[in-house]
Amino acid sequence: MERKKPKFRFPIMALGGLALILALWGGLSHLGWNLPVISPNLLAIHGPLMVSGFLGTLIGIERAVALKYKWAYVVPLLSGIGALALIVGVPSLFGKMLMTLSSTGLVFLLVVIFYPHLALHAIIMMLGAFCWLVGNGLWLLGFPFYIVALWWIGFLILTIAGERLEISRVLHLSKEKKLVFILAVFVFIIGALLAIKVFDIGVRVASIGMIALALWLLRNDIARRTLHQPGLSRYIALSLILGYVWLGVSGLFGLFFGGVSSGFYYDAILHSVFVGFVFSMIFAHAPIISPTLIDLPTFLPFQSSFYLYLGLLHISLALRIIGDLTMWPLGRQWGALFNAIAILLFLGNIMYLSRKVKHTLAQSS
Repeated sequence: MERKKPKFRFPIMALGGLALILALWGGLSHLGWNLPVISPNLLAIHGPLMVSGFLGTLIGIERAVALKYKWAYVVPLLSGIGALALIVGVPSLFGKMLMTLSSTGLVFLLVVIFYPHLALHAIIMMLGAFCWLVGNGLWLLGFPFYIVALWWIGFLILTIAGERLEISRVLHLSKEKKLVFILAVFVFIIGALLAIKVFDIGVRVASIGMIALALWLLRNDIARRTLHQPGLSRYIALSLILGYVWLGVSGLFGLFFGGVSSGFYYDAILHSVFVGFVFSMIFAHAPIISPTLIDLPTFLPFQSSFYLYLGLLHISLALRIIGDLTMWPLGRQWGALFNAIAILLFLGNIMYLSRKVKHTLAQSS
């Protein structure tokens, strides 16, 4: 099979980037910021653009790069085109179908990658992809977003938890610790299943699983040790630990507030995990993962400015959550705005550093 570097990787990444920008745009418009109307659909598709259009495409590209076959790029291409279809306003069923096909493809990719060397971390990541497939399938069938979102949360937290479990293998975790991890995942999945029929109970059960996963990661992830190392290692560790805290906070909110389906508390539950946990993971791993996506042979150099973006993300999220809990719309609005600014500034800086390193390597060769 062909193993040449595909030239179409960057257009697919551009589709994911477009989905991110317009998801942020739609989210801010939904919270009351008077932004120009780019597409009348943006307010309704903020979640699908962020989860499937951006994150699903990004994870699909990462898996395709790991597999090193051209056909694997069909998976992120489908989610990217699905996002574009939603943006331009073609019948929503088309975009939903493409994203569901993409999640099906991601499950297949992970089976191909991991089946020869099946381990616990691989099973967890495959289960995460399956959660994305279930969530997209429920969305395709017309289930409301508040039910679908729980499965999308499962996609992201299990994908990330599986990756961290793989990295932490060097610690030689005991069977008892692995059993606790499996139990936490099991509780979350049971909760997500229950939520389809009894939403309030399901959310509370799934939230217990989220809290358990957060505590497990805080206790057992290798970040506890690398926090004491200088440079990039400390930055990554701090990003991870902050993300785990927000995962636990989201679980506590879900356990306390239960099956809310809209409003301030719903916003607090979702964005504690999607912004606080997921984007902390992106901030942590971007200096390592982004070079592999553009064929750089080295990590990006650490910059102290990384801490500024990380601090802005978490301080603004705290402002947003305070706004949610106190039903203070202005706090939520400004917190969300600076969430978006932190994300765009950080990713823009990563792109700049990647181009700079690539140019430097080209000159020295």
